[in-house]
Amino acid sequence: MEHISVEELIKKSHEAKLFAYCPYSNFRVGAALVTKDGKIFTGCNVENVSYPLCICAERTAIVKAVSEGYQEFEALAIATDMPYNFSSPCGACRQSMLEFGSDYPVYMSKPDMTYVKMTPSELLPLGFSPKTLLEHVPPHLE
Repeated sequence: MEHISVEELIKKSHEAKLFAYCPYSNFRVGAALVTKDGKIFTGCNVENVSYPLCICAERTAIVKAVSEGYQEFEALAIATDMPYNFSSPCGACRQSMLEFGSDYPVYMSKPDMTYVKMTPSELLPLGFSPKTLLEHVPPHLE
């Protein structure tokens, strides 16, 4: 990455995890997203007593970035408290990541700072993306 080291980005995701509001699941998640021009947005999961209204850390970071005018991402790091497994993003987060690119690195890390790297297209194979819509021209527009 050009603007920040992988280790620093992962560290920021672990710091963001400390702000998680998760009184129901007690499953803290943090995310750190770096844009193409080096701005970093962090996010944490925010639960709600009405479970479907919860928002994940990854989508929090993406929404913060987009709401401030950023739509091109360089990388995303995700942190959980799971010591033995890397926690991958949920389906909604995978779809949200794919909306803004298919090939930027997504680093999934454990508390000991070890990580695995994948891309949104690897996390959501055959995903429905903006490119999918561009490839489909309705017959009435041909």
